[in-house]
Amino acid sequence: MNETNKTFFAPQLYIRNGVTNIDFYKNAFGAVELRRFMNDDGTYHVAELSIDGAMFHLHEEVKRCNQISPEKINGTTTMIGLFVEDVDAVMNKALAAGATVLSPAQSYDYGYRQGEIVDPFGHHWMIEMKI
Repeated sequence: MNETNKTFFAPQLYIRNGVTNIDFYKNAFGAVELRRFMNDDGTYHVAELSIDGAMFHLHEEVKRCNQISPEKINGTTTMIGLFVEDVDAVMNKALAAGATVLSPAQSYDYGYRQGEIVDPFGHHWMIEMKI
């Protein structure tokens, strides 16, 4: 549990060439790297990042443990929801950093503006805000 003793989620994302790919999340979403733990072979065990206080972890693929990136299976079973103040600005920033649009941003009758992107490593993101 965190310092405030509340339950929270911290997605664990598996990617290839992790150390060099952390920059995407910094450039696309303004992520801040909190800390990093390296393995003896030069790969990293985990990099802990935060987007506006929402923490997530990046891990290098570990094939022997079946912890693989979406690139390995050519797909994903999870979409990460990122709630922001300006969907269009965040999507444009992510696209400039190397993301690809899955669904352009649009406003829906149920009160959300949403767009979907895929990052360069195969992870799907729903960028959304209440309107």
